[in-house]
This record gives sequence, structure tokens and C-alpha cells, in this order.
Amino acid sequence: MGTAESERCYVGIVTSVNCSASAAKLLAREAELSGLLEKYPGVDGIVPIVHGAGCCIGTDDDAFRKLQRAIWGYATHPNFASVLMLGLGCEANQIRLMLEAYGRPLDESFHYYTLQSGGGTRKSIEKGLLWLETALEKANKAEREPTDASHLTVALQCGGSDGYSGITANPALGYAVDLLVKNGGTAALAETPEIYGAENLLTDRAASPKVGQKLVNLLEWWEDHAQKYGSEMNNNPTPGNKMGGLTTILEKSLGAVAKAGTTNLNGVYQYGERIIEKGLVFVDSPGYDPVSITGEVASGCNMICFTTGRGSCYGNKPVPSIKIASNSAMYKRMQDDMDINCGTFADGSETVAEAGQRIFNTMLETASGNKTRSEELDIGDAEFAPWQTYAQM
Repeated sequence: MGTAESERCYVGIVTSVNCSASAAKLLAREAELSGLLEKYPGVDGIVPIVHGAGCCIGTDDDAFRKLQRAIWGYATHPNFASVLMLGLGCEANQIRLMLEAYGRPLDESFHYYTLQSGGGTRKSIEKGLLWLETALEKANKAEREPTDASHLTVALQCGGSDGYSGITANPALGYAVDLLVKNGGTAALAETPEIYGAENLLTDRAASPKVGQKLVNLLEWWEDHAQKYGSEMNNNPTPGNKMGGLTTILEKSLGAVAKAGTTNLNGVYQYGERIIEKGLVFVDSPGYDPVSITGEVASGCNMICFTTGRGSCYGNKPVPSIKIASNSAMYKRMQDDMDINCGTFADGSETVAEAGQRIFNTMLETASGNKTRSEELDIGDAEFAPWQTYAQM
């Protein structure tokens, strides 16, 4: 059985509203400038999770619950050893509403206050620095230890796809997913509009009629959602996709579903809903990569495998992002951002199975501490992007 050590150890500052975003970033910066983090080599970093939402919205609909689930999913993510949740105080997305909805964590790893109760920006940062001393000391005591691959929950993603994606990188990732599932792990497919037209490849292997119907219900919601905004589900390929050789959503969807391998579909989840089944699952989200991955990470994914044909510079904290190139030309051009080249299959130097085994091995190596390209570049502080479907008032 494949084994991996426990993954990343960050301390997070998660904001409930955009109004506290600058204070969260200032707190992280002050901690860095003070050299505080240098005293705790066992901690991977301090991550401010900020966003542009949280107020002037209704609080009794599913759109608000999407936002809550995304924020709470990060606040309770296992790759955060400790979290400070920072609000302004008068926002619609009250911290107490999340505590009422999800229950406050019982241990001391979760702390919260608002800028209004803390006496403003400067005093709140001073208060946060005192909290960080304790949080970092505690996080630094965490010891990485070997565990099996069943503890991995991998977000599957493709972005900047091209005509090679569905032939090389996505099938290779699908092979790796089958290995992961065989070893007790979990893989989460997402981007609902990008399975449109190929959904039967998933419903035909749903673990139960209920699971299959949940996926169908998501697609029906998306058809209605697109129509409300004068758009169409079959108009998905981006200019970059088209320049790379994709012309229709069906071509794109057939390639996207290939990431999911061949095992049963065991669960279908709302955006940011906590994943509880093992094996292959599906998480509802748009096709926009940062928004989609935010939902997958909030649902509990602790690793990302991101295939691309045109090239991607995506990173994510607190979760490592493995980027997989579909063609060798782009891989060579963007080697500082790419982790794996699957253009080898098109070049004739490797089989899909061999490339898939390399991806699975990289998953285990990354879980065991090897840094991804995005981690080496320290990318991932700005990628928290909750899905916003509500009316802003």
C-alpha cells in the first residue's frame, strides 16, 4: 500500500468579510517582519485567507450557505494547525452565525474576534501577534508521522485545457486516481459545467441511483442558472481552449471526465460540503479554477492535481498543487510552474499507465514533504475565491 507522511502545517488567519482583509494581511506581514516565524521551523507559514465577500447579502438562502461553507471549510482545514478568524463586527456574515451552524471547535486551535471589539486595526494586530506566539509554538510541536494513502483527498482540476489534455494528462491522472482509490484514498472531481454532455460516463458508474440522480439534479440547476443570466451551457470553451484545439463543450467534457479514472462514483456534494465518502466523489462548482478549487479544499481536499495544456501558474495555501502538463512544448516553456510532463505519451516515450504511476508517486512524495513548484515560488496567498451566487444589496 502506498504511504505518505502527514501533509502541511500552517497557521491561518481567516476573514469573515472583506472589511477585515487588510488587517489580516497586515498581521501576517508584521509577524514576518518581526522574525517570529523563524523561531518555529516546523511551521510551513502564516496564511491570511481573504476574500471580497461577506456583507450586504441575505443570510437565509443556499447562496449564503455556499459562502459560509467555503470560509468554514478553510477555518477547519486539517492543514491548518491553528486558525484565527477575524471579522469587522457588523457584517452580515457574523462569525457567531458560523459557530451556530457548524459548532465551535472544542480545542484551543480556533480563536476569533472582530476589529470593532478589538479596538481597531492597530490594537487588533497587537492582539493577533500575542495569539500567534502561542499558536506557532503549539503548531511547531506537531510531528509528521507516516500514514497510508487513505488519508489523501485529492482535488482533480483542469484549466487552460488544449487538444492534448483529454489524450495525455487527463487519462494519466485518471490512472493515478484509480491507484489512489485502490489504496483507500479519495479523489474529488468538480467543475460541473465541464462534465456537461459527458455526464453519462459518471452516472453509469454511480454507486447507487440516488448518487446518480444527485449529479443529474446539479446539471439541471446549472441549465436553469445559465438561462437566468442569458447564457448557455454549451458555450463553455474559453479563447485559450479554442486556440489549443478545443471547439465544443463536449470535447472539453470528454477530456475532463477522463481525470476521474474508472471506479464507482460514491458521492455527490454541494459546494464546500464536507466529503465523507471514500473513493471517487464529485463536488459542485463552476469551471473557473480558483473558485472551483476553493470549494474542493473547503470540502476537505488536502492535495490538488491540476492538468493544463495552455499552462497554469496556480498555487494554493494551505494545500499543495501539483500541475501536470499535457504537452512537452508547454512543459519546457513553463518548467518553473509545471511539476509533471505528460506530453511524454504524445511523444511516444511513455505509456498512459507509466505516466499515471509517476503522478501517483508524486502525490505520495508531495504528501511526504516534497515541495511543488508553486510552493517553491511561494504562490497561494491570493487564491481563496468563494463562489458568489447571491444578490449583492
